[in-house]
Amino acid sequence: MSFLSNWFKSSESSSNIAKNRLKVAITSDRAVCSPELMEHMKNDIIKVISKYVDIDTDGLDIKVTRTELDDDSGTVNAVLASIPIRDTKPFRK
Repeated sequence: MSFLSNWFKSSESSSNIAKNRLKVAITSDRAVCSPELMEHMKNDIIKVISKYVDIDTDGLDIKVTRTELDDDSGTVNAVLASIPIRDTKPFRK
């Protein structure tokens, strides 16, 4: 019997698995674009900003979320970007 109990034991509890699945489902429902589109947008943002500053791409965090408008007229989708800047580059025209 102990063989069977070891066979069916998971290294992760079912509650943790359920929580992770719920997080993925909620994130997918809130997203206004596909993961592929998010990846293209992220790459384009990196390309443009890298012209002007040296950024830390490992610390980069870009996501789409819902946010309240300042005039209390509702919510809109917004792109939130946290882009760590290592250094500036010399400006060239």
